[in-house]
Amino acid sequence: MAESSDVGAPTLTKKGMGIVDGLPLEITDDSPGALRDAVQLLLDMEAIRRVKHAYFRCLDTGNFEELGELFHPDVKVHFIGGTYEWKLEGREEYLAAIGQSFHNRSVGHHNGHHPEIEILSASEATGVWYLTDNMWIMSQENFTTGTAIYWDTYRKVDGRWLIADSKYERIYELNQHANPEPRFDYHYLGKYAKPPAS
Repeated sequence: MAESSDVGAPTLTKKGMGIVDGLPLEITDDSPGALRDAVQLLLDMEAIRRVKHAYFRCLDTGNFEELGELFHPDVKVHFIGGTYEWKLEGREEYLAAIGQSFHNRSVGHHNGHHPEIEILSASEATGVWYLTDNMWIMSQENFTTGTAIYWDTYRKVDGRWLIADSKYERIYELNQHANPEPRFDYHYLGKYAKPPAS
């Protein structure tokens, strides 16, 4: 099947995402300093995994206070879905936007898998993640499911890794009219979250 001439270069390649190789995962010599540097590299990779896992946990529980602590104040966000495209700048703008989707009339299920983390320096790294998600927004009678590839930039500030730039593009997205409303046996956001903004 021939490709359409108006199709651009694929985004979801390392080149398209701007991902470059980071520091090598090796111990460079037998010195204690080389061993310390290699251990620090692994500790930084684990810290970045923890930041991204906390991100997904905080999304689905509507925990915006902890979510905000994961982002650099000047974070940039660009998410491309099948029915939306978000371009946001700054932690406060992002939290305000995401707060409109996670309320007591929504249920989210977001998992990030298969991290590909590159440590570029002592204070900068990138990560690629495979997202699988389900999202019910009962106030809009909508159910969305799909997958996406995230690619992030992280910065280490005062000893903590923060998300400085976050992008994703969908692999696929399926939206369905959720009527009748699903009958959940338990609904965490229904119990603890605020009502949707009117």
